[in-house]
Amino acid sequence: MIKYIYILLLLFASQSYAQKTLDQLLKQHNTRSIPYISVEELRMLQINGDVTILDTRENDEFQVSHIDGAIFTGFNHFSSEQVSEVIKDKDTPIIVYCSLGIRSEIVGEKLKKAGFTNVQNLYGGIFEWKNKEYPILNRQNKNTDSVHAFSKAWSKWLDKGIKVFPNQNK
Repeated sequence: MIKYIYILLLLFASQSYAQKTLDQLLKQHNTRSIPYISVEELRMLQINGDVTILDTRENDEFQVSHIDGAIFTGFNHFSSEQVSEVIKDKDTPIIVYCSLGIRSEIVGEKLKKAGFTNVQNLYGGIFEWKNKEYPILNRQNKNTDSVHAFSKAWSKWLDKGIKVFPNQNK
């Protein structure tokens, strides 16, 4: 009987460990080399029109949903040179985001290396944005509840909206 209780405790402990917090997940994958900005802070900047927002996800993700005003840059083929052609002032406030804030930190580091001085990473990415019920747009720039969930594993961080999985929207 004690053996079964021990096994149950181990299963429960491993499941609770697997259910990390978002903070723990980001600490595991990110170095904080690019400072975070909260979704609430970005929403205020967005309302005031004082920010440039870069979506660092792939095009199929961007087409399903993106933050209003975001400029698509992609991740796999990201080019800081192309960004430099669009954003001439290296001191421009730039917010980068992806699904959760992991890929966007890598892009933020590339921007920093290219001389951009005011880059921040959206904490929790578009998932956290949608979880706070801020509006997102689809490919026609119309409000949508659909969010590209990246993968089944990562989708657990998206609590609100309609999860769209790769190849589901084709």
